[in-house]
Amino acid sequence: MNVDTIIHARWIIPVEPASVTYDNHALVIDQGRIVDLLPSEAAQQRYQGNVVEHLDSHALLPGFINCHTHAAMSLMRGIADDLPLMDWLQNHIWPLEQQWMSEAFVRDGVNLAIAEMIRGGTTCFNDMYFFPDVAAQQAAHCGIRACVGLIVIDFPTVWAANSDEYIAKGLALHDTLRHEPLITTAFAPHAPYTVSDQPLQKIKMLADELNIPIHIHVHETAHEVEQAQVQSGQRPLERLHQLDLVNPSLIAVHMTQLTANEITRYAEAGAHIVHCPESNLKLASGFCPVAECLNAGINVALGTDGAASNNDLDMLGEMRTAALLAKAVAQNASAVPAMTALQMATINGAKALGLEQETGSLTVGKAADVIAIDLNYLETQPLYCPISQIVYAADRRQVSDVWIAGKRLLNNRQLTTIDAAVVQQKTAIWQQRLTDNN
Repeated sequence: MNVDTIIHARWIIPVEPASVTYDNHALVIDQGRIVDLLPSEAAQQRYQGNVVEHLDSHALLPGFINCHTHAAMSLMRGIADDLPLMDWLQNHIWPLEQQWMSEAFVRDGVNLAIAEMIRGGTTCFNDMYFFPDVAAQQAAHCGIRACVGLIVIDFPTVWAANSDEYIAKGLALHDTLRHEPLITTAFAPHAPYTVSDQPLQKIKMLADELNIPIHIHVHETAHEVEQAQVQSGQRPLERLHQLDLVNPSLIAVHMTQLTANEITRYAEAGAHIVHCPESNLKLASGFCPVAECLNAGINVALGTDGAASNNDLDMLGEMRTAALLAKAVAQNASAVPAMTALQMATINGAKALGLEQETGSLTVGKAADVIAIDLNYLETQPLYCPISQIVYAADRRQVSDVWIAGKRLLNNRQLTTIDAAVVQQKTAIWQQRLTDNN
């Protein structure tokens, strides 16, 4: 049988089923989808590929899903480091955004982010930022899978004047993107403290009608929760429950301030959490009780946040930090083992975005969103367990190849749809602009 691509690999880690590693197997891809996963000897007898790859020291696994990003903020990487969240936002980031935010800023920032993410093995990202139409255009042009946030805030910005205009522009963009094969949408109200009840109620109604997720920062810091209680007498999560937003469509990001009762109730609602451990650590925002949430049955995915507060979009690093931090917070070395961290970076993200039938694992019938990690480095030897080695020892520079929907976007560390030199030139121009005015 003739097929487009056959990839023979030393190891294949499908993620589903969990904790399984196949030795000396092949992944068979045709028309952008996985059509078989079988021993290499059997694949050679059964299939003829237009392209045949032999990756004898590599592990194949599903591409990472970065479930919370502000991609264009990559242009502000390293600005106002080592400050608490509200000081960082109010006195540095928001003033820069007011001065520089434009389609050009978002286009160049998103291109920088996509290049970094592909080189690090990310095949899908969930974004929340201004000019989501530009982000969608760039993602589609580069060939990466993306869920684009239809942002909503109460106050005016260069993108919209009020919540009604944000929602109207979001609906128009959703309609425009309906036939983009790699792009989906989610409503993205920024946070409970920046979006009032009326637009949240409208978003809930529209999200139900369109069957798309709602992506929002929730309980990011103790200060946020305390301020809400002073102003309204309610914790933000309680307010979202009252507005009926806590349901299987909700993707709540950060969630560092949770009581045992809130965890139980959230689990019963079937909503999702995105954990951003490195951003939370850098901004001293607090600790999401990941092990408790997972044990309660909550689907916990993984995100980097923006590169302005991380300061990278490295999902391998995020997995390692998530696993190690969860052990310390739970005071239990068995909390969040390597396989669980890998699930958080792949299939759990797909579930949160409603894409689990399309991506997140190397399963026959799913899109061929595949990455290859070369484990034949001194830093990943000796090798006893490929899954543990990837989570605890591998570096993103060991990601050698990336396929999204069967198309090769990284070929032996070289980007195929992005001109890295042009991205670097444009980034340098923005660096000069922001330096002159910072």
